[in-house]
Amino acid sequence: MNDEICTYKILQHSFEAGKKVFIPKYVGPTMEMVQLLSMDDYQNLPETSWHIKQPADNDRSRPNALCSGGLDLILVPGLGFTVAGKRLGRGKGYYDTYFEKAESSKANPYLLGLAFSVQICDDIPVSDHDRSLDEVLYDD
Repeated sequence: MNDEICTYKILQHSFEAGKKVFIPKYVGPTMEMVQLLSMDDYQNLPETSWHIKQPADNDRSRPNALCSGGLDLILVPGLGFTVAGKRLGRGKGYYDTYFEKAESSKANPYLLGLAFSVQICDDIPVSDHDRSLDEVLYDD
């Protein structure tokens, strides 16, 4: 999204380094992480009404991260963060729910928030189901 860190170069570098890359796919109230095959694959994805590239709702052909061994790292977007890892999302709970699913499947990816310095707050109110991130990187 326009108010979040652009991860295009990270995506490009990940493919160049031979990494497996997964992206969020939102269908109704749920989110899963599905595999991308290449930068061309990414470029050809349709955009949602939120201007997020993701596979079409009826595209069931992509490997799901939780079914193929889980993820090592998740780059987590947000509206606000604390240095200690608290995060303010967009209020739908997609990422927190996904983190719970990953933990219950014994996959514990490293959760890395990417932020602009103006998104760093002294504190953010969180609830019991909000998961703290392992680290937040921001421009200083």
